[in-house]
Amino acid sequence: MRKPANGRASKEIDETRAVAHLMDLLTVPGLSGAEARVAAEVRRKLAAAGCRKSWVRHDRAHQKIPGNFEVGNLIVKLPGTVPGPRRLFVGHLDTVPLCAGAVPIRRGRRIVSRGPTALGGDNRTAVACLVTLVETLLTRGLPHPPLTVLFTVGEETGLWGARFVDFHDLGRPLMGFNIDGGPPAVLATGAVGAERWQVTLHGISSHAGVHPEHGVSATLIAARAIAEVAARGFFGLIRDGRRRGTSNVGRIHGGQVDNQVTDLVRVTGESRSHDPDFTRRITEEYRRAFERAARGVRNHRGRPGRIRFEATTAYAPFRLDPRSEVVRAAQAAARASGLRPRSISADGGLDANWLNARGLPTITFGAGQHAPHTVDEYVDLREYLAGCRMALALATSRS
Repeated sequence: MRKPANGRASKEIDETRAVAHLMDLLTVPGLSGAEARVAAEVRRKLAAAGCRKSWVRHDRAHQKIPGNFEVGNLIVKLPGTVPGPRRLFVGHLDTVPLCAGAVPIRRGRRIVSRGPTALGGDNRTAVACLVTLVETLLTRGLPHPPLTVLFTVGEETGLWGARFVDFHDLGRPLMGFNIDGGPPAVLATGAVGAERWQVTLHGISSHAGVHPEHGVSATLIAARAIAEVAARGFFGLIRDGRRRGTSNVGRIHGGQVDNQVTDLVRVTGESRSHDPDFTRRITEEYRRAFERAARGVRNHRGRPGRIRFEATTAYAPFRLDPRSEVVRAAQAAARASGLRPRSISADGGLDANWLNARGLPTITFGAGQHAPHTVDEYVDLREYLAGCRMALALATSRS
């Protein structure tokens, strides 16, 4: 381990290495379900920093996640060098499909994508920040309580890794710090909840050119239902008195050929709100609209369409007590890093949603990612380095 000449370990991060880690990790593909390559690169970097093999392992969360996931969550458990309760640090490995083929380049104090892709700062800023954290602790011999670093999979497609991680594998930490966002001084002490819904629309097939009136178009049912939801003010941004929410129709699948009245269509979407009762109200608006539309589209014999509507909770909303230990710890670390902390309630789902729902108080702060899921995505390097310093302050704090 490296120490300065006076024998006292430095608590400063190596900014050059921190940025190099980020540039390296931004080049490694790792879409949801295909995180094996980026996980292997993280393991390589941790081993080079002096992390023992016995401290690092994958769990089996991928065996519980729908679809074919390559690997489970990557978990690193550092034994403490000083007494104290275990703390958890979290960042997700996966990026969205728009990041495929990203080539990061530096432009002044930013990192951007050279081509027409998203960058992947969501959430490689967190992954690089956590690699920098472990490297700094080990190479500089900094005192710290027991720590667990969790690199989750499948965050972008449903917060799957955080949903299925076994707390026993984490060493049962008492508080968590999730890195996912822009300015590190902005602390997400709450977040929205969401429901995902799917509706299967059954019409009646007929020849669209010879006897269209014999058919019942599932496509027309879908179109009328979605139009009704929008007309009632429950599509997109939703305001109903003091209550707020959002909804979206994500995918529409159906039809075989153009000259057939479509007899089967599947539509999927989501409803979001910080108020779980209002989330259910939004979903119910969709259910009723599809039911009404199915009854209203009939063929020449008066036969209507029919639907099957299913909804599930994707993740529950949460709001941390501003006086809770995890909030106070994050505020203190931000101030120790020269930042002015402020709290928000996020409108997007976070790994912290599932960790809080399962009883682990977890706060979220950023490490410089901006405009995620767009071709305009960039990383603010000053914020990224500030996020690295804040993570280090949290890991080495005795309070």
